[in-house]
Amino acid sequence: MFDKHSVSLEWAGRTLKIETGQVARQADGAVMITYGETTLLATATFAKSAKPGQDFFPLTVNYMEKYYASGRIPGGFFKREGRPTEKETLTSRLIDRPIRPLFVDGFKNEVQVVLTAVSYDLENDPDVLGMIGASAALVLSGAPFMGPIGAARVGYKDGNYVINPTVDELEESELDLVVAGTSDAVMMVESEAKELSEDVMLGAVMAGHEAMQPVIDAIIKLAEAAAKEPFEFEAEDLSEELSAIQNLVGADLSKAYSITEKLDRQAAVGEAREKAAAELVATEENEDGMDANVFSAAFKKAEAKVVRGDIIRTGKRIDGRGLADVRPILAEAGFLPRTHGSALFTRGETQAICVATLGTSDDEQFIDGLDGTKKEKFLLHYNFPPYSVGETGRMGGTSRRETGHGKLAWRALRAVLPEHEDFPYTIRMVSEITESNGSSSMATVCGCSLAMMDAGVPLKRPVSGIAMGLIKDEEGIAVLSDILGDEDHLGDMDFKVAGTDKGLTSLQMDIKIAGITKEIMETALEQAKGGRAHILGEMAKGLDTVREQLADNAPQMEIIKVPEDKIRDVIGSGGKVIRGIVDESGAKVNIDDDGTVQVSATDRASIDVALKMIKEIVAEPEVGEIYEGKVVSIKDFGAFVNFFGPKDGLVHVSQMANERIGHPKDVVSEGQAVYVKLMGFDDRGKVRLSMKNIDQETGKEVTPEED
Repeated sequence: MFDKHSVSLEWAGRTLKIETGQVARQADGAVMITYGETTLLATATFAKSAKPGQDFFPLTVNYMEKYYASGRIPGGFFKREGRPTEKETLTSRLIDRPIRPLFVDGFKNEVQVVLTAVSYDLENDPDVLGMIGASAALVLSGAPFMGPIGAARVGYKDGNYVINPTVDELEESELDLVVAGTSDAVMMVESEAKELSEDVMLGAVMAGHEAMQPVIDAIIKLAEAAAKEPFEFEAEDLSEELSAIQNLVGADLSKAYSITEKLDRQAAVGEAREKAAAELVATEENEDGMDANVFSAAFKKAEAKVVRGDIIRTGKRIDGRGLADVRPILAEAGFLPRTHGSALFTRGETQAICVATLGTSDDEQFIDGLDGTKKEKFLLHYNFPPYSVGETGRMGGTSRRETGHGKLAWRALRAVLPEHEDFPYTIRMVSEITESNGSSSMATVCGCSLAMMDAGVPLKRPVSGIAMGLIKDEEGIAVLSDILGDEDHLGDMDFKVAGTDKGLTSLQMDIKIAGITKEIMETALEQAKGGRAHILGEMAKGLDTVREQLADNAPQMEIIKVPEDKIRDVIGSGGKVIRGIVDESGAKVNIDDDGTVQVSATDRASIDVALKMIKEIVAEPEVGEIYEGKVVSIKDFGAFVNFFGPKDGLVHVSQMANERIGHPKDVVSEGQAVYVKLMGFDDRGKVRLSMKNIDQETGKEVTPEED
């Protein structure tokens, strides 16, 4: 019934198995891939013809996690998986990036890759398996895909690289790096590091690339047994059309791309396009002209050829800079008056308003996933409105791009955050991109670093980021620092590097050609190091040290620890006690299962009141000490007095005065404040109190003679 094929290998101490032919047989390519006890179903399907007028490559990657994979039922009212989580969105992007450049140039048929995590062992993250599974499914499908690719995760501990560390091992690692590539070159890098050197990071990339080679060989072996016949596709030859456009407006394009201002440059390019279209595109009068879609594709190639050729020949960039030059930078801290911390970071025509807000444990984000529910204390949200590039557009939910750019900046900054025990705040960063012409994610890193310093967050060191580019063709190679949007669009590499003056905290690389070599990456990292140092110097002109005091409207906070057996006393039945503390003090009070109590308010007086009340609850009264209390009820045999937090005790009628009295009401009334002495506890543990020999005016003990 099934024409089943499989390959397996021992890989970094665990078995990797790839199977095809049994599941999802109507997809063009499908594999079940298992590593440890984590299993993914990867499928690839593609349209056999392009839609008329299609002028871009419509590749969609959907990564999905099913909660049953780890034996969980989703939270929420509907109890089923809903819109993609942040993890699913980021993993979809992670898988998309290394496979997209490997489709044959000019292929515009719709392609969809769907990856479903169906089993998760809580040790092996499915993301790397997703890349391998997507690669295998595409190779088997017969699509014009120049794979396969492999992928690997690399950790770093005690000076050694760890291939495919488990989730627990990553907790102790100084590095979390994912690399994907072909047998010849690296295609994609995503990482988070604890201030590691360029040499260590490059070594990790190479270690991961070497480790993935057996996986690539396994996919090839599987394809030899089970791959479909290659889909017949031949890219359209646009050489004649390209030549015609170059002859007509090549000089105009070269002149346009020498204009420094982005909008003026775009206008000049638009004029050249209109001039060429009027002459070359088919119309009723010019039936022999080019198809409009063919002209569009050829014109993009003409733009790229002009820009790339000029840069390699002259060593000068679109805006006149040298290859390693960084655009002018202006950094301003304290940009907004009422926020906890803010900064305006401007680099050329890229600008970000970054805002820091400090909160309490109530503001932590709950993140639900295959491995359970986690709390996140550091949040970073990146917003990219259409006006930032001078366009109109629909504004709604967060895009995949916004999620990805925000996570990149989050990774870059996390390594320098203070320990939560030293700075027990929830930190939310927001980056509003107000202008964009190249690397707004790295502007976010710089601006958020300054905003946190402005807010008084004791960062270990400030972080700067820079985006590097690459032009590589038969004429030569040029590595570009601080790339413009056009250089990103028309170039071969987007290489983002972030770090402190001590080392790198994040590295992200995407390649649009069939990979780059170790030597090119080495050059890019070294050039980026100088650029990062320059940017740190410019940032220091805006703010060179952390503010000593928090903003007046920021919450003040103090943390104390109470014995775990006292937690119930602080909370009270149904939360009655803790609500009373909050109502009376005006402070927010949160208590964890380990007895950690977080008290916060915008004024110190509220915190002091709450702390006093909590300490009274958890402290133990001492025998022989005198306490001020309040009469809560009166009986024939005495009065009950609340004297120590929630503690009540009995003052027997015989202990209410030095002389004999008839009834307790002759001495006290409900609600009356009295001073009492703790005499001890009876056989049943009940508290015994006394008012004898105590001056009820001063609370001091007196002898009977003095009284």
